[in-house]
Amino acid sequence: MPVRKARSRNDIERPKFDIEVKPNGYAWWYVDGISNDGNKAISIIGFIGSVFSPWYYWSGRKNPSNHVCINVAMYGKGWRWTMTERGEKQLQRDKDILKVGPSFFHWKKDHLVINFKEYSIPHFDCVKGTVKIFPEFISDIECNLLDNNSHIWRPFAPLSKIQVDINKPGWQWEGHGYFDANFGSSALEQDFSYWTWGRFPTKEGSYTFYDATPRREKNVNIALLFKKNGKVEKVLNPPKVTKLSRSLWLVKRETRSDEHFKPKQIKHMLDTPFYTRSGVETSILGEKSIGVHEALDLNRFSNPILKPMLAVKVPRFNR
Repeated sequence: MPVRKARSRNDIERPKFDIEVKPNGYAWWYVDGISNDGNKAISIIGFIGSVFSPWYYWSGRKNPSNHVCINVAMYGKGWRWTMTERGEKQLQRDKDILKVGPSFFHWKKDHLVINFKEYSIPHFDCVKGTVKIFPEFISDIECNLLDNNSHIWRPFAPLSKIQVDINKPGWQWEGHGYFDANFGSSALEQDFSYWTWGRFPTKEGSYTFYDATPRREKNVNIALLFKKNGKVEKVLNPPKVTKLSRSLWLVKRETRSDEHFKPKQIKHMLDTPFYTRSGVETSILGEKSIGVHEALDLNRFSNPILKPMLAVKVPRFNR
């Protein structure tokens, strides 16, 4: 299993936003959360070299810093979607701050603050707010998804509390949250055909599963338990990969689940022709859990027909 101590970016104790991102590469910092009552959820991603950007693809992926954005997606009543790509002039960063246009990530000693002011599609209204992530601990591991270290997953805070305060009715809530990052030196679709990821909180902590199908190497299967005491354990006998119902766009979905338990989607979040995110109920070693699940079909994403469709959902503002 490709689990090791975090290295190279000097981020073993905390995230750093001033890392180098080379041509053809990417970095993203990802946050999600589900409200305590289960009715609302959110995900926020800060991208340098936006991996799903048609504009980055059309540019030849020469300058990641010229293709940046902070994506805010709200799930539940009053949902909103924002993903405006901006150019290099709109990017400011140091070790503590990643600022893209009017929105920014800010690491403050022991927690993450995200302030944003973006415009939603298709609502065309302003979404403004603050989201805070309070980690129970910062893990000291990373996972190299391929042998050549071209794609790294860094789970900073798999167990966190989240506070959400957005300028929409009912969008002031707290719940359980998650914070990680991914770093790469080549395009996802160049090296992978499919992957799924899921995080599932339990009484002991939180299970995270990362199952990927590389194009040239053996499958990646990562199963970790992040315990409440800060320890990270490899799950030696994880539940098997089990089929989950296909998405509205018929994207294939799989997740980990105990035998004789049928996992199911319990909350619709994001659904595209190549990517889904949803709230999923499963059973892990005898305990039921509701968590966040993603499935990504990179064969579909590679289809050039999709790029103009994506440009509508990911508009570019270059001033």
